[in-house]
Amino acid sequence: MRKQSRTDWAKIKAMKDRDIDFSDVPELNDDFFEEATLWPGKKKQITIRLDPDVVDFFKTKGRGYQSSINAALRRYMEAQQRRLKST
Repeated sequence: MRKQSRTDWAKIKAMKDRDIDFSDVPELNDDFFEEATLWPGKKKQITIRLDPDVVDFFKTKGRGYQSSINAALRRYMEAQQRRLKST
């Protein structure tokens, strides 16, 4: 990390579960799980060739451009899956 954490990690490690205040954490009900996304698993590292303007577009968004490309590909994949289910 660039900045030193101001968290008292020794105090955190010494805490018991019963000492944790969960009062600000909403209860997880059926609505929460209905909207939840099933995590697909660990990402795979691959090599892919993209047009330079596509890469430049995503890089202009700053850090995390590869995650943005992944998100765009996921939206496309999910749209195609929905289309195939409806036929």
